Amino acid sequence: MNDWHRIFTQNVLVPPHPQRARQPVKESTAFQCVLKWLDGPIIRQGVLEVLSEVECHLRVSFFDVTYRHFFGRTWKTTVKPTKRPPSRIVFNEPLYFHTSLNHPHIVAVVEVVAEGKKRDGTLQTSSCGFGILRIFSNQPNSPTSASQDKRLRLYHGTPRALLHPLLQDPAEQNKHMTLIENCSLQYTLKPHPALEPAFHLLPENLLVSGLQQIPGLLPAHGESGDALRKPRLQKPITGHLDDLFFTLYPSLEKFEEELLELHVQDHFQEGCGPLDGGGLEILERRLRVGVHNGLGFVQRPQVVVLVPEMDVALTRSASFSRKVVSSSKTSSGSQALVLRSRLRLPEMVGHPAFAVVFQLEYVFSSPAGVDGNAASVTSLSNLACMHMVRWAVWNPLLEAGSGRVTLPLQGGIQPNPSHCLVYKVPSASMSSEEVKQVESGTVRFQFSLGSEEHLDAPAEPVSGPKAERQPARKPPMSPSSLPAPAPRGLAAPQDSPVGPGLSISQLAASPRSPTQHCVARPTSQLPHGSRASPTQAQEFPLEGGISHLEADLSQTCLVPDTSIAEQLQELPFTPLHAPIVAGTQTRSSAGQPSRASMVLLQSSGFPEILDANKQPAEAINPTDPVTFNPQKEESDCLQSNEMVLQFLAFSRVAQDCRGTSWPKTVYFTFQFYRFPPATTPRLQLVQLDEASQPGSGALTHILVPVSRDGTFDAGSPGFQLRYMVGPGFLKPGERRCFAHYLAVQTLQIDVWDGDSLLLIGSAAVQMKHLLRQGRPAVQASHELEVVATEYEQDTMVVSGDVLGFGRVKPIGVHSVVKGRLHLTLANVGHLCEQKVRGCSTLPPSRSRVISNDGASRFSGGSLLTSGSSRRKHVVQAQKLADVDSELAAMLLTHARQGTGPRDVGRESDATRRRKLERMKSVRLQEAGGELGRRGTSVLAQQSVRTQHLRDLQVIAAYRERTKAESITSLLSLAITTEHTLHATLGVAEFFEFVLKNPHNTQHTVTVEIDNPELSVIVDSQEWRDFKGAAGLHTPVEEDMFHLRGSLAPQLYLRPHETAHIPFKFQSFSAGQLAMVQVLFRASCGKPIAVLCLTVELQPHVVDQVFRFYHPELSFLKKAIRLPPWHTLPGAPVGMLGEDPPVHVRCSDPNVICETQNVGPGEPRDVFLKVASGPSPEIKDFFVIIYSDRWLATPTQTWQVYLHSLQRVDVSCVAGQLTRLSLVLRGTQTVRKVRAFTSHPQELKTDPKGVFVLPPHGVQDLHVGVRPLRAGSRFIHLNLVDVDSHQLVASWLVCLSCRQPLISKAFEITLAVGEGKGVNKRITYTNPYPSRRTFHLHSDHPELLRFREDSFQVAGGETHTIGLQFAPSQRVGEEEILIYINDHEDKNEEAFCVKVIYQ
Repeated sequence: MNDWHRIFTQNVLVPPHPQRARQPVKESTAFQCVLKWLDGPIIRQGVLEVLSEVECHLRVSFFDVTYRHFFGRTWKTTVKPTKRPPSRIVFNEPLYFHTSLNHPHIVAVVEVVAEGKKRDGTLQTSSCGFGILRIFSNQPNSPTSASQDKRLRLYHGTPRALLHPLLQDPAEQNKHMTLIENCSLQYTLKPHPALEPAFHLLPENLLVSGLQQIPGLLPAHGESGDALRKPRLQKPITGHLDDLFFTLYPSLEKFEEELLELHVQDHFQEGCGPLDGGGLEILERRLRVGVHNGLGFVQRPQVVVLVPEMDVALTRSASFSRKVVSSSKTSSGSQALVLRSRLRLPEMVGHPAFAVVFQLEYVFSSPAGVDGNAASVTSLSNLACMHMVRWAVWNPLLEAGSGRVTLPLQGGIQPNPSHCLVYKVPSASMSSEEVKQVESGTVRFQFSLGSEEHLDAPAEPVSGPKAERQPARKPPMSPSSLPAPAPRGLAAPQDSPVGPGLSISQLAASPRSPTQHCVARPTSQLPHGSRASPTQAQEFPLEGGISHLEADLSQTCLVPDTSIAEQLQELPFTPLHAPIVAGTQTRSSAGQPSRASMVLLQSSGFPEILDANKQPAEAINPTDPVTFNPQKEESDCLQSNEMVLQFLAFSRVAQDCRGTSWPKTVYFTFQFYRFPPATTPRLQLVQLDEASQPGSGALTHILVPVSRDGTFDAGSPGFQLRYMVGPGFLKPGERRCFAHYLAVQTLQIDVWDGDSLLLIGSAAVQMKHLLRQGRPAVQASHELEVVATEYEQDTMVVSGDVLGFGRVKPIGVHSVVKGRLHLTLANVGHLCEQKVRGCSTLPPSRSRVISNDGASRFSGGSLLTSGSSRRKHVVQAQKLADVDSELAAMLLTHARQGTGPRDVGRESDATRRRKLERMKSVRLQEAGGELGRRGTSVLAQQSVRTQHLRDLQVIAAYRERTKAESITSLLSLAITTEHTLHATLGVAEFFEFVLKNPHNTQHTVTVEIDNPELSVIVDSQEWRDFKGAAGLHTPVEEDMFHLRGSLAPQLYLRPHETAHIPFKFQSFSAGQLAMVQVLFRASCGKPIAVLCLTVELQPHVVDQVFRFYHPELSFLKKAIRLPPWHTLPGAPVGMLGEDPPVHVRCSDPNVICETQNVGPGEPRDVFLKVASGPSPEIKDFFVIIYSDRWLATPTQTWQVYLHSLQRVDVSCVAGQLTRLSLVLRGTQTVRKVRAFTSHPQELKTDPKGVFVLPPHGVQDLHVGVRPLRAGSRFIHLNLVDVDSHQLVASWLVCLSCRQPLISKAFEITLAVGEGKGVNKRITYTNPYPSRRTFHLHSDHPELLRFREDSFQVAGGETHTIGLQFAPSQRVGEEEILIYINDHEDKNEEAFCVKVIYQ
C-alpha cells in the first residue's frame, strides 16, 4: 500500500483550464520528446562565482497561452554537472506524454535550472532561462510532421513571466522577451503511436520519462531502459468481490440523519435561504469501484447501487442469497449498506501500485428553488446533488487466491483519487488507533481470483490498520443454512446493477455547468420498482460534485413525457455456431513424391516436358528454398513463359476407411493468374498392378483421358494444360506483377468426382518453384494431400447439450485426407517472335507522385475526332455527317419528313439511310436523261439542290450550337492527366497528385471524385503512415483539407502554389477495369486540373478457400477462427501477447462480415452471415482481414463459396433405417440419370442404378437413411445425367440423429497389430413368443464385422452372434455400437462394446 500512496502523492496533476473542458473532446495523441543537449553559456558567470559544485537540470511544464494557465505536473530531468568554461551539457533523456488538447496555444515550457551550494553549505536553485516548445502548429514544418533535430531558442527570466498580461501570443516576438545569444536546446519531437496501448495506464497531460517505471508495464529490454519506446503490458488478472458490506459509525440511521442536518445548514450558510428538512431526502447510495495504479484509474470505475441491509431483508426475505451473518456481530441499530451483486475486476495487475478504490457517494434531492420561481418548474424534476462521503483503497495480495477483507473508510480533507471534497470524519483526537479505524466506518467483502463462481461461505473477518485476509473455508452444510446463490446470468430481478452505468439519480441530476440546461423527469413519476439501466458507456471526467453526470444530458434539452422503459443489459454470449479454425481445412501439405512413386511415374509413359531446344526441363526439388531476384527475372532474354500443368495420378490413402467407394473418374477445377477458370475433362482412375497397398503411401492410380464413348484414350496417360504468358498477353509493365504472383501465390485445386459431381477435396500448391531465374526451363513434381472438410450443421440439441446460459456444446469440423494428387508444374521459356516495344519497362503506375506538368492531351485537329495523338499533326477533312451520328440523324429527319416519327430516333442507321436517299435521287436523274424527259430531270435537280441547301442550313445551325461545347471539351484535355494504376483486391494503393494553381489569384479548390473506391486522405497520421510505407519524402501538412460532412473536401491554394494531394484507391470488388475521374474545381466553378485514372486490377493472393453447402433461401452463419498472429507470414517480431486490432471487409456488400474485440490472449473469430439463393446457385465472395489501423495491406484473404441446395430434414435414430421419398421432375428431353450420395454407407436410394427420367414427368426417388453415429450433419445427394454428366438435381439432407438406448455393455482388450483379428461371441434372446428375423449393423464396420448380417431365432430362444474384430495399428480405446434391428429395420436393442487396444 505504501507504493500506491507514494506514487499517488507524487503525481498529483493540475487540471487544464475549465474552459478547455467545455470544448469538444478530441482523440488523444501520443508524443515522444528527446531532450538531447544544451549549448552555450547558459549559466551566468555570477552564479558560478557565488555557488560551488554547480549542476544543471531541465524542467518541463504544460502551459495554455490562451488562458495563461500552467497545468499537468512539472517534470525534471536528471541532474548533470557543469564545467568551466561552460560547454555542452548532454541529457539525452526521452520524455513521453499524450494529450487531446490539440491546439496551437497548448505549448510545453522548458526551463533551465542551475543548483549549487552556497558558502554556508545550503542548496540554492536559480533559473537560467526558458524556452517555448510548440507542440501543435498549422505550419508544414510542425514538430508533429517531422522527427529531425530542432533547436529551441532560450530567453532570459523564468516561465512565470508568461503569466504577465503584457506577454501576448506569440510570446517569442514580444518586445519584453530577451533572447539569450548563442544558447539553444537541441531536441526532437514526434508522434509516438506505440504508446496508444498504454493510454489507460498514463493519465492525460502527464509528463513521464522513459526511464520511469510505470505500474502495469513490463521493464524494457536491453540496456537503454526505455520502457515507453515499445511498451509491453503486464498480463491482467481477474478479481471478484462478493458479500460487500459498508458499516458507518455510530449507525447508518444516525449517520444519515446527521448528514442531512449538516447539508441543510450548509445550504443556509451559502445564502440560498432556509431549506425545509422534509424537502431533502436521500435518493441513492452509490458505490464507485475502480482499479487505480497510482497515476489514475485504469478503466472507468464501475457504478453500483447500495441498499440498506434491512431493505434487503424485507424485499427478498429468506431467499436472499448473500450471507449477512457477518453483519450480525454489530448492534441491532447498526445496519449496513450491502451490495446485492458480484463485482468483476478484469483489469487487475500483479503490481504493488495497483489498488482497488472504493468511493461511497450519496445522492440527495432538493427543491428547484426557494422563491417564487419554484412554481414555474413544478412539472420538472427536483434538482439532485451528489457528495462523496467516504472512500477506501485496498492493495490485494495477489499471491493468495481468496479471503475476506476488512478496510477502514477514509474521509475529510486528505487527497483522494477523485480530487473532490469528502464528508468529514468524526473527531477522534482522544481515541486510540483501533478506535480511529472504526469511527470513520469499515467496508468488508470477500475477494477471489480467477473464479467465476460465488464462494459458498466467507472466512472469519479480520480488521486492522492494514487489510488482512485469510483463506476461505467451506463450513459443513446444515438444514438451517442459507440457500446457495443463484448461478451467474440467472440472478433475480432485485439484484443491484453492475458495471459502468447511470442510475435514477443520474437521470434526474441537475447540471452545474452554465452550458447545460437540461432536466429530466422527476423520480416520483417513474413506475414503482423501475430502475434505469446501467448500460450507458459514455466517458465522464473525474471531477468533484456531479457535473460528470450530465455529459449525456447535454445532448437533449427536454426528456419526453413518455415513461422511461427499462433497457436490457447485454450479457457475454457465445454464438451457437462453432468456430472454424482458419488454416487447417484446404491448406493441404505438399512435398516431393517418394522414390517408389517416381519409379512408377517414370514407367507409366507420361509425356516428357522439354525446353525450347528439345532438352528435358531442369527438375527442382519442391522442398528446397527458393531465392527470388526480381531483376534477374526481368532481364531474362526468354520473355515468353509457357506454363505447363501436368496431372499425373491420384492415390488413395490408408485413412480413407469405412468402406467408402473410390471414384472411377475425376476432374479438376482451378484458376491460374487472370486466365478464365479452368475445368479439366473427366479423367479415368486406372489402378496400377505394381502398386502396393494404400497404407504404404505409394502410387495406386494414374490418370488416363476418357474418350467420348467412355473408353480409355489410346494416347499417353495424364493430362496437360498449357498457358502462354508472353508480351502478347501481358500488358506493359505487367511482367513484374506476374513474377510476384508466382513468388507468393498458392494455386488452389478442387478435385471432383467425375460421375457423382461431388467434391472429393481440395489441394494447394505453391508456385514459387516456377520462377526460372534465367534458366531455360524448370519443372517440379509435387505430391499434394487432397483434404475434404465436413462442416456439421449448427443446431442446439435441447436434450442435455446445453452447457450454460445461452451456450451449447460446440459441434466439430472434420477434415479428412481423401487422397494424394501427383502433379507436375513446369515453366518453359521462349523467345519473343516479334519485338514488342516497352514490354520490359515499368508502367507509370509504379510512381507514387503524379504530376500534371507536360501532361497535355491536346494535339489539335477536328473537334469531332477523339483527339488521339499521331506521329504527324495532319488534319484530314471529313464529312460531318459521317463522323457525327446526331447530325446524321437530323439530316435524315429532314430528308424523310413524311415517314413518321418512328425513323427519327434510329441514329445507328442514319448515315446508311441518307446515302440510300442520295443514291435514289441519282438514279432518278439518270433515268430521266435516258428517257428524254428533260422536264422531269430539271425538277429532280431543283429538288436535290433544295435538299442540299436545307442540309447546309441544318449543318450551320448544328455547328453553332455545339461549337462552344466542343471547344471546351477539347481544351479541357490540356489540363487532363492520364495515369494507369495497377491495383489488387483489398490493397490500398497510395499516390500523390501534384496540384498547381495556374492563376494569379488564390482559390479554394474542391476535389470531386466520381468513384467511391478512390478517396482523399484527410488524416495527417494516415498520410504519414502511407508515405513511410511507400518511402516518400514529400512534405505532410496538418489540417490541409476543409471537411464539410459528406461533401467533397476543399483546400486553399495561393497564387501559383503547388500542393501534394494524397489519394488512396482501394477496391473490394473483383472486377477487371475501372475508370475514375478526379476534378479539381476552383471557387469560380471552373476546373483547374483533371486526373483520369485507369485502374487495372491484378490477380490477388488467396490464403484460404472455404466451400460451404447450405439449404437454399436461408442464412448461413459461420464463425471462422483466426490463427495466432505470430504464426502468420509477415507478422512483426515480438508480437507475442500483443494482438493487433482486427478489421474485416467483404467483397460482397450483401454479406455481413464482422469481428469483435476480445480480451488479450483470447482467440479471434470472424463472423459471416450470408443469404443463400435458390438452388443450385453458387455464390462466391472474398473476405479480407486487416491487422493495421488504416486497412492498408491484407493479412489474410479468404475465398468463400456458398452452394445453395434443396433442403431435406430427417430426424432419425442411429442404426435404424428411416425412409423418405423425393419428387423428381423431368426436363425437356428423356434423360438417363443416376443418384449419387456423399455417404453411401448411410444413405441408399431406390432405384439404385441408372434409370430413365421421362420428359415433363414426375417420379419418386426413394431414400433410405441409416446413420452410423448420433449427431447433426449434412449428406449430399446428387442426381446426375450419366450421358452428358450434367447435374439434374441436388439435395442437402440435414440429419438430426439421436442415439438409441443401450441395453448391454461389454469390454474387450486386444493387442495392437494382431494378425487377422480376433473372433468373439455374444448371445441374444428373442423377447417375442414367435419366430423373428433380426438384422445386425455396426457404427464402425471397418473395425467390427459379423459372421452373419441377419439371423432368425424362435420365440424365447437364444442365438449366438459371432463377432470378428479387425486389427488396429495404434494404441487407444474405441467404443463400438452394435445395432440389432427387426425385420422392418427398426432398432430392437443396442449393445456397446468398449475395445481397448494395447
